[in-house]
Amino acid sequence: MSSPPSSEPAAVPSLPGSQRAETAAALPASTVARYAAGSLATGGFATLPGLVLVYYLTDSLGVTALAAGLIVTLAKIWDVLIDPIIGGLSDRTLARTGTRRGPMLIGAIGLPITFVLMFSVPPGLSPAAAATWVLIAFVAAATFFSMFQIPYISLPAELTDGYKERTRLLTWRVVVLTVAILLFGAGGPEIRDLFPTNPLLGYLLMAIVAAGVIGVSLWIGSSVAPRGIPIATASSGRRALSLTHYREGLRVLRDSQPFRALLATFMLQGLATGLMLAGAQYVATWVLREQGAVTILFVSLIAPALLFAPVWRWIADRFGKVRTFRIASLVFLVATIALIGMLMWPGMWILGPVAVAGAAYAGMQTMPMAMLPDVMGHDAATTGDPEGRAGVFGGVWTAGETAGMALGSTTLALVLAATGYIESVASVTVTQPATAVSGIALAFSLFPALLMLASLATLRGYRLGENDVEAAAGRRA
Repeated sequence: MSSPPSSEPAAVPSLPGSQRAETAAALPASTVARYAAGSLATGGFATLPGLVLVYYLTDSLGVTALAAGLIVTLAKIWDVLIDPIIGGLSDRTLARTGTRRGPMLIGAIGLPITFVLMFSVPPGLSPAAAATWVLIAFVAAATFFSMFQIPYISLPAELTDGYKERTRLLTWRVVVLTVAILLFGAGGPEIRDLFPTNPLLGYLLMAIVAAGVIGVSLWIGSSVAPRGIPIATASSGRRALSLTHYREGLRVLRDSQPFRALLATFMLQGLATGLMLAGAQYVATWVLREQGAVTILFVSLIAPALLFAPVWRWIADRFGKVRTFRIASLVFLVATIALIGMLMWPGMWILGPVAVAGAAYAGMQTMPMAMLPDVMGHDAATTGDPEGRAGVFGGVWTAGETAGMALGSTTLALVLAATGYIESVASVTVTQPATAVSGIALAFSLFPALLMLASLATLRGYRLGENDVEAAAGRRA
Protein backbone atom coordinates (compact mmCIF):
# COMPACT_ATOMS: atom_id res chain seq x y z
CA MET A 1 0.00 0.00 0.00
CA SER A 2 1.39 3.41 -0.91
CA SER A 3 1.92 5.92 1.83
CA PRO A 4 -0.23 9.05 1.86
CA PRO A 5 1.27 12.28 0.56
CA SER A 6 3.24 14.20 3.15
CA SER A 7 1.98 17.59 4.21
CA GLU A 8 5.50 18.83 4.80
CA PRO A 9 7.75 20.66 2.32
CA ALA A 10 10.94 18.98 1.22
CA ALA A 11 14.24 20.00 -0.30
CA VAL A 12 13.74 22.21 -3.31
CA PRO A 13 15.71 22.47 -6.51
CA SER A 14 18.42 25.06 -6.88
CA LEU A 15 17.36 28.44 -8.16
CA PRO A 16 18.86 29.46 -11.50
CA GLY A 17 22.13 31.37 -11.64
CA SER A 18 25.70 30.26 -11.26
CA GLN A 19 25.97 31.74 -7.79
CA ARG A 20 23.52 29.16 -6.35
CA ALA A 21 24.83 26.07 -4.70
CA GLU A 22 24.54 23.00 -6.91
CA THR A 23 24.28 20.50 -4.08
CA ALA A 24 22.67 20.34 -0.66
CA ALA A 25 26.03 19.93 1.07
CA ALA A 26 26.37 21.38 4.56
CA LEU A 27 27.04 25.10 4.58
CA PRO A 28 30.40 26.17 6.05
CA ALA A 29 30.12 27.31 9.66
CA SER A 30 31.53 30.70 8.67
CA THR A 31 28.69 31.22 6.17
CA VAL A 32 26.08 30.30 8.76
CA ALA A 33 27.70 32.61 11.32
CA ARG A 34 27.98 35.59 8.95
CA TYR A 35 24.42 35.17 7.76
CA ALA A 36 23.12 34.90 11.33
CA ALA A 37 25.10 38.01 12.32
CA GLY A 38 22.89 40.12 10.08
CA SER A 39 19.94 39.38 12.36
CA LEU A 40 21.59 41.28 15.17
CA ALA A 41 20.77 44.43 13.18
CA THR A 42 17.39 43.34 11.82
CA GLY A 43 16.28 42.18 15.25
CA GLY A 44 17.57 45.34 16.89
CA PHE A 45 15.79 47.66 14.48
CA ALA A 46 12.56 45.69 14.79
CA THR A 47 12.79 45.61 18.60
CA LEU A 48 13.98 48.95 19.95
CA PRO A 49 11.70 51.34 18.01
CA GLY A 50 8.80 48.95 18.51
CA LEU A 51 9.49 48.93 22.24
CA VAL A 52 10.24 52.56 23.04
CA LEU A 53 9.29 54.81 20.12
CA VAL A 54 5.61 55.29 20.99
CA TYR A 55 6.58 55.64 24.67
CA TYR A 56 9.30 58.16 23.70
CA LEU A 57 6.73 60.21 21.81
CA THR A 58 3.97 60.11 24.42
CA ASP A 59 5.99 60.30 27.65
CA SER A 60 9.03 62.41 26.67
CA LEU A 61 7.95 64.61 23.76
CA GLY A 62 4.33 65.25 24.78
CA VAL A 63 2.85 63.80 21.59
CA THR A 64 -0.68 62.42 21.95
CA ALA A 65 -1.21 58.67 21.75
CA LEU A 66 -3.19 58.98 18.51
CA ALA A 67 -0.50 61.14 16.90
CA ALA A 68 2.22 58.75 18.04
CA GLY A 69 0.35 55.83 16.53
CA LEU A 70 -0.15 57.82 13.32
CA ILE A 71 3.60 58.47 13.05
CA VAL A 72 4.42 54.78 13.30
CA THR A 73 1.63 53.89 10.90
CA LEU A 74 2.66 56.45 8.26
CA ALA A 75 6.27 55.30 8.39
CA LYS A 76 5.21 51.70 7.98
CA ILE A 77 2.80 52.52 5.15
CA TRP A 78 5.75 54.04 3.34
CA ASP A 79 7.72 50.89 4.10
CA VAL A 80 4.96 48.69 2.66
CA LEU A 81 4.84 50.84 -0.48
CA ILE A 82 8.59 50.82 -1.05
CA ASP A 83 9.25 47.14 -0.27
CA PRO A 84 7.96 45.69 -3.58
CA ILE A 85 10.09 48.21 -5.47
CA ILE A 86 13.18 47.27 -3.46
CA GLY A 87 12.37 43.58 -4.04
CA GLY A 88 12.32 44.13 -7.79
CA LEU A 89 15.50 46.20 -7.56
CA SER A 90 17.16 43.35 -5.67
CA ASP A 91 16.32 40.85 -8.43
CA ARG A 92 17.52 43.21 -11.14
CA THR A 93 20.75 43.92 -9.27
CA LEU A 94 21.30 40.16 -9.04
CA ALA A 95 20.69 39.79 -12.78
CA ARG A 96 23.03 42.65 -13.71
CA THR A 97 25.88 42.09 -11.23
CA GLY A 98 25.55 38.49 -10.05
CA THR A 99 25.02 39.49 -6.41
CA ARG A 100 22.50 41.22 -4.14
CA ARG A 101 25.27 42.86 -2.12
CA GLY A 102 24.92 46.41 -3.53
CA PRO A 103 21.53 47.29 -2.00
CA MET A 104 22.56 45.62 1.26
CA LEU A 105 25.61 47.88 1.57
CA ILE A 106 23.49 50.99 0.94
CA GLY A 107 21.28 49.93 3.83
CA ALA A 108 24.34 49.26 5.99
CA ILE A 109 25.53 52.85 5.52
CA GLY A 110 22.21 54.67 5.86
CA LEU A 111 20.41 52.82 8.65
CA PRO A 112 22.80 53.60 11.55
CA ILE A 113 22.76 57.33 10.69
CA THR A 114 18.99 57.63 10.43
CA PHE A 115 18.50 55.47 13.52
CA VAL A 116 20.37 58.04 15.62
CA LEU A 117 18.35 60.85 14.06
CA MET A 118 15.11 59.19 15.22
CA PHE A 119 16.08 59.79 18.85
CA SER A 120 17.89 63.14 18.37
CA VAL A 121 14.93 65.51 18.71
CA PRO A 122 16.35 68.84 19.99
CA PRO A 123 15.03 69.93 23.40
CA GLY A 124 12.41 72.62 23.34
CA LEU A 125 10.64 71.66 20.13
CA SER A 126 6.87 71.72 20.22
CA PRO A 127 5.13 68.32 20.19
CA ALA A 128 4.08 68.89 16.56
CA ALA A 129 7.62 69.74 15.44
CA ALA A 130 9.06 66.83 17.42
CA ALA A 131 6.55 64.45 15.85
CA THR A 132 7.50 65.67 12.36
CA TRP A 133 11.21 65.20 13.10
CA VAL A 134 10.66 61.62 14.27
CA LEU A 135 8.41 60.80 11.30
CA ILE A 136 10.96 61.96 8.70
CA ALA A 137 13.83 60.12 10.41
CA PHE A 138 11.74 56.96 10.84
CA VAL A 139 10.72 56.95 7.16
CA ALA A 140 14.35 57.28 6.09
CA ALA A 141 15.47 54.56 8.50
CA ALA A 142 12.74 52.21 7.31
CA THR A 143 13.85 52.71 3.69
CA PHE A 144 17.49 51.90 4.44
CA PHE A 145 16.39 48.92 6.54
CA SER A 146 14.45 47.49 3.60
CA MET A 147 17.47 47.94 1.32
CA PHE A 148 19.26 45.41 3.52
CA GLN A 149 16.40 43.24 4.77
CA ILE A 150 14.79 42.28 1.48
CA PRO A 151 17.94 40.90 -0.21
CA TYR A 152 18.91 39.36 3.14
CA ILE A 153 15.80 37.20 3.45
CA SER A 154 16.19 36.13 -0.20
CA LEU A 155 19.63 34.61 0.43
CA PRO A 156 18.70 31.25 2.06
CA ALA A 157 17.10 30.07 -1.19
CA GLU A 158 20.41 30.83 -2.94
CA LEU A 159 22.84 29.63 -0.29
CA THR A 160 21.51 26.05 -0.05
CA ASP A 161 18.96 23.67 -1.59
CA GLY A 162 18.80 21.43 1.48
CA TYR A 163 15.48 21.19 3.31
CA LYS A 164 17.09 20.51 6.70
CA GLU A 165 20.10 22.69 5.91
CA ARG A 166 17.77 25.66 5.55
CA THR A 167 16.31 24.86 8.95
CA ARG A 168 19.86 24.81 10.36
CA LEU A 169 20.69 28.15 8.72
CA LEU A 170 17.50 29.83 9.91
CA THR A 171 17.74 28.32 13.41
CA TRP A 172 21.03 30.11 13.98
CA ARG A 173 19.54 33.26 12.52
CA VAL A 174 16.72 33.06 15.08
CA VAL A 175 19.23 32.41 17.88
CA VAL A 176 20.99 35.67 16.99
CA LEU A 177 17.61 37.35 16.53
CA THR A 178 16.62 36.45 20.07
CA VAL A 179 19.99 37.70 21.34
CA ALA A 180 19.25 40.96 19.52
CA ILE A 181 15.86 41.23 21.19
CA LEU A 182 17.53 40.78 24.58
CA LEU A 183 20.44 43.07 23.81
CA PHE A 184 18.34 45.90 22.39
CA GLY A 185 15.10 45.30 24.28
CA ALA A 186 16.70 45.02 27.70
CA GLY A 187 19.96 46.90 27.17
CA GLY A 188 18.44 49.87 25.35
CA PRO A 189 16.14 50.95 28.18
CA GLU A 190 18.97 50.35 30.67
CA ILE A 191 21.17 52.84 28.81
CA ARG A 192 18.27 55.29 28.55
CA ASP A 193 17.62 55.09 32.27
CA LEU A 194 21.21 56.12 33.11
CA PHE A 195 19.91 59.68 32.86
CA PRO A 196 16.64 59.73 34.83
CA THR A 197 16.64 63.53 35.07
CA ASN A 198 17.37 64.02 31.36
CA PRO A 199 15.48 61.36 29.40
CA LEU A 200 16.21 62.98 26.02
CA LEU A 201 19.95 62.60 26.60
CA GLY A 202 19.35 59.00 27.66
CA TYR A 203 17.46 58.24 24.44
CA LEU A 204 20.23 59.83 22.35
CA LEU A 205 22.99 57.81 24.01
CA MET A 206 20.88 54.66 23.64
CA ALA A 207 20.48 55.35 19.92
CA ILE A 208 24.20 55.98 19.35
CA VAL A 209 25.22 52.72 21.02
CA ALA A 210 22.51 50.78 19.21
CA ALA A 211 23.47 52.31 15.84
CA GLY A 212 27.07 51.20 16.30
CA VAL A 213 26.02 47.60 16.87
CA ILE A 214 23.57 47.76 13.96
CA GLY A 215 26.22 49.08 11.57
CA VAL A 216 28.74 46.33 12.33
CA SER A 217 26.05 43.66 12.03
CA LEU A 218 24.87 44.95 8.66
CA TRP A 219 28.36 44.94 7.19
CA ILE A 220 28.99 41.37 8.34
CA GLY A 221 25.60 40.20 7.04
CA SER A 222 26.24 41.83 3.65
CA SER A 223 29.42 39.82 3.19
CA VAL A 224 27.53 36.52 2.86
CA ALA A 225 25.70 37.46 -0.35
CA PRO A 226 26.95 35.06 -3.07
CA ARG A 227 28.76 36.47 -6.07
CA GLY A 228 28.27 34.91 -9.47
CA ILE A 229 28.05 35.57 -13.16
CA PRO A 230 25.44 38.19 -14.14
CA ILE A 231 22.39 36.61 -15.81
CA ALA A 232 20.84 39.80 -17.20
CA THR A 233 18.11 39.43 -19.77
CA ALA A 234 16.00 41.90 -21.69
CA SER A 235 13.62 42.16 -18.74
CA SER A 236 16.43 43.31 -16.46
CA GLY A 237 16.53 46.73 -18.06
CA ARG A 238 13.10 47.78 -16.84
CA ARG A 239 12.91 51.00 -14.88
CA ALA A 240 13.73 50.64 -11.21
CA LEU A 241 10.69 52.68 -10.15
CA SER A 242 7.49 51.64 -11.89
CA LEU A 243 4.21 49.85 -11.38
CA THR A 244 5.94 46.73 -12.72
CA HIS A 245 7.16 45.90 -9.23
CA TYR A 246 3.65 45.99 -7.76
CA ARG A 247 2.34 43.84 -10.61
CA GLU A 248 5.13 41.35 -9.93
CA GLY A 249 4.25 41.32 -6.25
CA LEU A 250 0.59 40.70 -7.00
CA ARG A 251 1.63 38.00 -9.44
CA VAL A 252 3.57 35.99 -6.86
CA LEU A 253 0.61 36.26 -4.48
CA ARG A 254 -1.70 35.04 -7.25
CA ASP A 255 0.60 32.23 -8.40
CA SER A 256 1.71 30.77 -5.07
CA GLN A 257 -1.02 29.51 -2.75
CA PRO A 258 1.55 28.31 -0.15
CA PHE A 259 3.03 31.81 -0.09
CA ARG A 260 -0.38 33.40 0.52
CA ALA A 261 -1.10 31.10 3.44
CA LEU A 262 2.36 31.47 4.97
CA LEU A 263 2.36 35.25 4.60
CA ALA A 264 -1.11 35.64 6.12
CA THR A 265 -0.08 33.52 9.10
CA PHE A 266 3.16 35.42 9.60
CA MET A 267 1.39 38.79 9.34
CA LEU A 268 -1.20 37.88 11.96
CA GLN A 269 1.48 36.61 14.30
CA GLY A 270 3.57 39.71 13.61
CA LEU A 271 0.58 41.82 14.60
CA ALA A 272 0.22 39.84 17.84
CA THR A 273 3.90 40.04 18.78
CA GLY A 274 4.14 43.67 17.62
CA LEU A 275 1.25 44.57 19.89
CA MET A 276 2.94 42.87 22.83
CA LEU A 277 6.30 44.45 22.03
CA ALA A 278 4.83 47.95 21.87
CA GLY A 279 2.89 47.32 25.08
CA ALA A 280 5.76 45.88 27.15
CA GLN A 281 7.02 49.24 28.39
CA TYR A 282 3.49 50.30 29.31
CA VAL A 283 2.91 47.02 31.16
CA ALA A 284 6.12 47.55 33.13
CA THR A 285 5.28 51.16 34.01
CA TRP A 286 1.54 51.02 34.68
CA VAL A 287 0.65 47.38 35.44
CA LEU A 288 3.79 46.29 37.29
CA ARG A 289 4.34 49.89 38.52
CA GLU A 290 8.07 49.84 37.74
CA GLN A 291 9.45 51.33 34.50
CA GLY A 292 12.67 49.31 34.86
CA ALA A 293 10.69 46.06 34.95
CA VAL A 294 10.72 46.07 31.14
CA THR A 295 14.25 44.63 31.37
CA ILE A 296 13.01 41.74 33.50
CA LEU A 297 10.19 41.14 31.02
CA PHE A 298 12.66 40.87 28.16
CA VAL A 299 15.01 38.55 30.03
CA SER A 300 12.01 36.33 30.81
CA LEU A 301 11.08 36.34 27.13
CA ILE A 302 14.50 35.79 25.58
CA ALA A 303 16.22 33.31 27.89
CA PRO A 304 13.68 30.56 27.01
CA ALA A 305 13.81 31.54 23.33
CA LEU A 306 17.58 31.02 23.27
CA LEU A 307 17.24 27.65 24.95
CA PHE A 308 14.39 26.42 22.76
CA ALA A 309 15.54 27.51 19.29
CA PRO A 310 17.66 24.33 18.87
CA VAL A 311 14.80 22.30 20.35
CA TRP A 312 12.41 23.52 17.66
CA ARG A 313 14.96 22.58 15.01
CA TRP A 314 15.18 19.07 16.50
CA ILE A 315 11.38 18.78 16.47
CA ALA A 316 11.17 20.05 12.87
CA ASP A 317 13.78 17.56 11.64
CA ARG A 318 11.63 14.75 13.00
CA PHE A 319 8.06 15.96 12.53
CA GLY A 320 8.30 18.57 9.78
CA LYS A 321 8.20 22.34 9.67
CA VAL A 322 4.46 22.86 9.37
CA ARG A 323 3.56 20.64 12.31
CA THR A 324 6.29 22.25 14.41
CA PHE A 325 5.06 25.73 13.47
CA ARG A 326 1.56 24.76 14.56
CA ILE A 327 2.77 23.40 17.92
CA ALA A 328 4.78 26.56 18.65
CA SER A 329 1.78 28.74 17.79
CA LEU A 330 -0.49 26.77 20.11
CA VAL A 331 1.99 27.13 22.98
CA PHE A 332 2.13 30.89 22.41
CA LEU A 333 -1.67 31.01 22.37
CA VAL A 334 -1.86 29.28 25.77
CA ALA A 335 0.64 31.78 27.20
CA THR A 336 -1.34 34.81 26.02
CA ILE A 337 -4.57 33.39 27.43
CA ALA A 338 -2.86 32.97 30.80
CA LEU A 339 -1.70 36.61 30.70
CA ILE A 340 -5.32 37.79 30.73
CA GLY A 341 -5.16 37.15 34.47
CA MET A 342 -3.06 40.30 34.96
CA LEU A 343 -6.28 42.27 34.49
CA MET A 344 -7.43 41.12 37.94
CA TRP A 345 -4.15 40.04 39.57
CA PRO A 346 -1.29 42.26 38.39
CA GLY A 347 2.09 41.06 39.58
CA MET A 348 5.41 39.52 38.70
CA TRP A 349 3.76 36.12 38.19
CA ILE A 350 3.25 37.18 34.56
CA LEU A 351 6.94 36.41 33.98
CA GLY A 352 5.97 32.71 33.86
CA PRO A 353 3.60 32.98 30.88
CA VAL A 354 5.99 35.46 29.24
CA ALA A 355 8.73 32.83 29.48
CA VAL A 356 6.44 30.24 27.87
CA ALA A 357 5.67 32.73 25.10
CA GLY A 358 9.40 33.25 24.62
CA ALA A 359 10.00 29.54 24.20
CA ALA A 360 7.21 29.39 21.61
CA TYR A 361 8.40 32.54 19.85
CA ALA A 362 11.64 30.87 18.80
CA GLY A 363 9.66 28.24 16.89
CA MET A 364 7.25 30.81 15.46
CA GLN A 365 10.21 32.64 13.94
CA THR A 366 12.36 29.72 12.79
CA MET A 367 9.69 27.69 11.00
CA PRO A 368 8.17 30.31 8.66
CA MET A 369 11.63 31.66 7.84
CA ALA A 370 12.74 28.14 6.92
CA MET A 371 9.53 27.54 4.94
CA LEU A 372 9.89 30.75 2.89
CA PRO A 373 12.95 29.59 0.87
CA ASP A 374 11.11 26.31 0.19
CA VAL A 375 8.28 28.36 -1.32
CA MET A 376 10.77 30.42 -3.37
CA GLY A 377 12.51 27.31 -4.67
CA HIS A 378 9.26 25.55 -5.51
CA ASP A 379 8.10 28.62 -7.43
CA ALA A 380 11.31 28.77 -9.45
CA ALA A 381 11.04 25.08 -10.30
CA THR A 382 7.40 25.21 -11.36
CA THR A 383 7.49 28.50 -13.32
CA GLY A 384 10.87 28.02 -14.99
CA ASP A 385 11.64 31.74 -14.51
CA PRO A 386 15.22 32.23 -15.79
CA GLU A 387 15.95 34.97 -13.25
CA GLY A 388 13.96 33.71 -10.30
CA ARG A 389 11.62 35.85 -8.17
CA ALA A 390 13.26 35.57 -4.75
CA GLY A 391 13.60 39.35 -4.48
CA VAL A 392 9.94 39.85 -5.33
CA PHE A 393 8.95 37.26 -2.74
CA GLY A 394 11.25 38.98 -0.25
CA GLY A 395 9.74 42.40 -0.97
CA VAL A 396 6.17 41.19 -0.51
CA TRP A 397 7.14 39.21 2.59
CA THR A 398 8.88 42.21 4.18
CA ALA A 399 5.93 44.46 3.31
CA GLY A 400 3.57 42.01 5.00
CA GLU A 401 5.81 41.59 8.03
CA THR A 402 6.19 45.37 8.32
CA ALA A 403 2.45 45.90 8.04
CA GLY A 404 1.79 43.35 10.77
CA MET A 405 4.29 44.87 13.19
CA ALA A 406 3.13 48.41 12.39
CA LEU A 407 -0.49 47.54 13.02
CA GLY A 408 0.58 46.23 16.42
CA SER A 409 1.83 49.68 17.43
CA THR A 410 -1.20 51.32 15.80
CA THR A 411 -3.59 49.02 17.65
CA LEU A 412 -1.92 49.83 20.95
CA ALA A 413 -2.15 53.57 20.23
CA LEU A 414 -5.86 53.21 19.47
CA VAL A 415 -6.40 51.25 22.70
CA LEU A 416 -4.53 53.91 24.70
CA ALA A 417 -6.57 56.70 23.12
CA ALA A 418 -9.88 54.88 23.58
CA THR A 419 -9.20 54.12 27.25
CA GLY A 420 -8.13 57.65 28.20
CA TYR A 421 -4.35 57.32 28.42
CA ILE A 422 -2.73 60.62 29.50
CA GLU A 423 0.43 61.66 27.61
CA SER A 424 3.19 63.67 29.30
CA VAL A 425 6.53 65.35 28.68
CA ALA A 426 9.87 64.33 30.16
CA SER A 427 10.19 64.53 33.98
CA VAL A 428 6.44 65.11 34.47
CA THR A 429 4.58 62.40 36.41
CA VAL A 430 0.92 61.66 35.73
CA THR A 431 -1.61 59.19 37.10
CA GLN A 432 -3.35 57.00 34.55
CA PRO A 433 -7.07 56.16 34.85
CA ALA A 434 -7.99 52.56 35.64
CA THR A 435 -9.52 52.16 32.19
CA ALA A 436 -6.16 52.92 30.56
CA VAL A 437 -4.36 50.38 32.74
CA SER A 438 -6.97 47.75 31.89
CA GLY A 439 -6.59 48.56 28.20
CA ILE A 440 -2.83 48.05 28.44
CA ALA A 441 -3.33 44.67 30.11
CA LEU A 442 -5.81 43.49 27.45
CA ALA A 443 -3.58 44.72 24.63
CA PHE A 444 -0.81 42.51 26.03
CA SER A 445 -2.96 39.41 26.46
CA LEU A 446 -6.47 39.03 25.01
CA PHE A 447 -5.89 40.78 21.70
CA PRO A 448 -2.74 38.74 20.87
CA ALA A 449 -4.59 35.56 21.82
CA LEU A 450 -7.37 36.31 19.33
CA LEU A 451 -4.81 37.04 16.62
CA MET A 452 -3.03 33.76 17.29
CA LEU A 453 -6.31 31.89 16.86
CA ALA A 454 -6.78 33.55 13.48
CA SER A 455 -3.21 32.66 12.45
CA LEU A 456 -3.80 28.99 13.18
CA ALA A 457 -6.76 29.10 10.80
CA THR A 458 -4.69 30.61 7.96
CA LEU A 459 -1.87 28.13 8.54
CA ARG A 460 -4.28 25.34 7.59
CA GLY A 461 -4.15 26.73 4.05
CA TYR A 462 -0.45 25.94 3.62
CA ARG A 463 -0.59 22.89 1.36
CA LEU A 464 2.90 22.71 -0.14
CA GLY A 465 3.67 19.07 0.54
CA GLU A 466 6.96 17.24 0.35
CA ASN A 467 5.78 15.18 -2.59
CA ASP A 468 4.71 18.33 -4.44
CA VAL A 469 8.16 19.85 -4.11
CA GLU A 470 9.88 16.64 -5.15
CA ALA A 471 7.68 16.38 -8.24
CA ALA A 472 8.56 19.96 -9.20
CA ALA A 473 12.23 19.19 -8.71
CA GLY A 474 11.91 16.22 -11.03
CA ARG A 475 10.30 18.33 -13.73
CA ARG A 476 13.08 20.91 -13.51
CA ALA A 477 15.95 18.39 -13.46
